[in-house]
Amino acid sequence: MSTSLIRYAITSRILIVTLIIVWRSIFSPYDTSASLNPNCLSPSPSDSSPHSVIFPGIGSAIETSVVWDSVYFLRIAQCGYEYEQTYAFLPLLPVLIFLVSNSVFRPLIPVIGYRAVLALSGYVINNLAFVLAALYFYRLSIAILKDKDASLRASILFCFNPASIFYSSIYTESLYALCSIGGVYYLISGANNTSVLLLSLSSFARSNGVINAGYCGFKMLHQAYHAVYVKKRSLLAVKVLLAGVFRCICICLPFLAFQAYGYYNLCHGLNTDEMRPWCRTKVPLLYSFIQSQYWGVGFLRYFQLKQSPNFLLASPVLSLAFCSIFSYLKFEPEKFFSLGFGIASKENNSANEPFSRGEEQRFDDHRAAKQDLRRRQQSAKPRVKSSSAAEKEVSVKGGYYTMEMLPFIYHLSFMAATALFVMHVQVSTRFLSASPPLYWYASYLMGCIERRRWAYLIWAYAASYIFLGSLLFSNFYPFT
Repeated sequence: MSTSLIRYAITSRILIVTLIIVWRSIFSPYDTSASLNPNCLSPSPSDSSPHSVIFPGIGSAIETSVVWDSVYFLRIAQCGYEYEQTYAFLPLLPVLIFLVSNSVFRPLIPVIGYRAVLALSGYVINNLAFVLAALYFYRLSIAILKDKDASLRASILFCFNPASIFYSSIYTESLYALCSIGGVYYLISGANNTSVLLLSLSSFARSNGVINAGYCGFKMLHQAYHAVYVKKRSLLAVKVLLAGVFRCICICLPFLAFQAYGYYNLCHGLNTDEMRPWCRTKVPLLYSFIQSQYWGVGFLRYFQLKQSPNFLLASPVLSLAFCSIFSYLKFEPEKFFSLGFGIASKENNSANEPFSRGEEQRFDDHRAAKQDLRRRQQSAKPRVKSSSAAEKEVSVKGGYYTMEMLPFIYHLSFMAATALFVMHVQVSTRFLSASPPLYWYASYLMGCIERRRWAYLIWAYAASYIFLGSLLFSNFYPFT
């Protein structure tokens, strides 16, 4: 099954790259300045690279494919952080681009040019990262849903998600998805060190990576609760809390360290009159200042009549997000509002919950869960059910309304609310694209016969945004 999923992931990337090439060949880009590349403010490796290349046409074609925020990532990889606004782009992707272009692809520099090699490195890194992210998504789906068919449907939808163009471009979506999804998978598997490493890298790729510390926090609180009220071991609870707090700090540390780096470069050594306004605040957070100052990001600041088309563009993914949240809230209000405390003790499988088990326990073998599911399906007598009853039974068997889903619902709720009320709303499509509950909920809508029409609607939405996104984005027209 994993092999099949890898084929789907690779096929989806080939499709996206093919569409980019086709649309770039048919249509003229709105902005043709992508090939402009002024010298760095300080010496860089490109200054010593050959000025003449063997295949300048190929190099030019690769360079002109770099549009929108991709320009910033390549510029940072080539020249470092030169201007204040560039600090809005976290360093994981630029660092990897620099390392790969100056090692693996270094022989190509005299062939197509240094900047083209940087761009090629970015494309390769992100497409490989996406394939790995899809594989981890499938493994995480199996662990949470305990339903092979539903997990495969959700994983295929992830491979062809509406924000696919960004996963094959020089953006941070692929790396963030790999680190966040892989990190959560290892967290529930009991591999805490690997989990913290990946989740820390997610906050080094995107600012919202710090929210992933919530998964560790959720697990920490439930383990402490289990230690106190089930095992009656208060000392164990203290150890669990200390370990959990340390892990949460480690996850947030890369983002905070980068803010300190920005402060040192832009504020250190200057007189008060020379400092930028954010340097003089009690908590000098560069990232939030840049978002507000340069892009107008803020609470309700995007609620303007002229932004109505952007709200319409974001409405499908936001509708799916809020439907998945309210569906869980409708069927499991007690779990949702109690944070799951006291609920697990009422369920027979409470000891096996991945977010409440002790440090010494490892992830259970999936085979036992699948065999138990098969026995229950065989013993169930066929009978006619209402649409809502059928949806609930299918979802409960697959795991959508179980305790394991709760932290993902909280995470999606925060992300969706932020996308709607704080950010540029059109970014919601790619901002929420790495949230597993979107695909898990869509998968179970697809698996319910009474809701089959939603399957066609979801696939139509994904296909239309793939074609529309690859057309508009690659030709420098606004998309999301």
